[in-house]
Amino acid sequence: QVQLVESGGGLVQPGGSLRLSCAASGIIFSVNTFSWYRQAPGKERELVAYIRRSSSTNYADSVKGRFTISRDNAKNMVYLQMNSLKSEDTAVYHCNVVKTGISYWGQGTQVTVSS
Repeated sequence: QVQLVESGGGLVQPGGSLRLSCAASGIIFSVNTFSWYRQAPGKERELVAYIRRSSSTNYADSVKGRFTISRDNAKNMVYLQMNSLKSEDTAVYHCNVVKTGISYWGQGTQVTVSS
């Protein structure tokens, strides 16, 4: 059974940084693409970034140059380093992987950017 567990969220001031972590189990980690999504109150879920098995990456325009997604295949972990945070980054952040056509989600971790 695939499980994704996010951690690392919290309250941070504008301009600050956070690193989110996603621990994956029940999956052959190294062959899969992992994604980070976020959903702010009253808004649709938004793709933030993804990382392929080759470690190539892609980012939403709104986070390019500020966020970095990475993976550690030895630890079955995916990370999202978030720098220069803005109030509009406030959301619940979810880790995602698609396996055999089924989309799996973690429970999410809250990120609040506020002074």
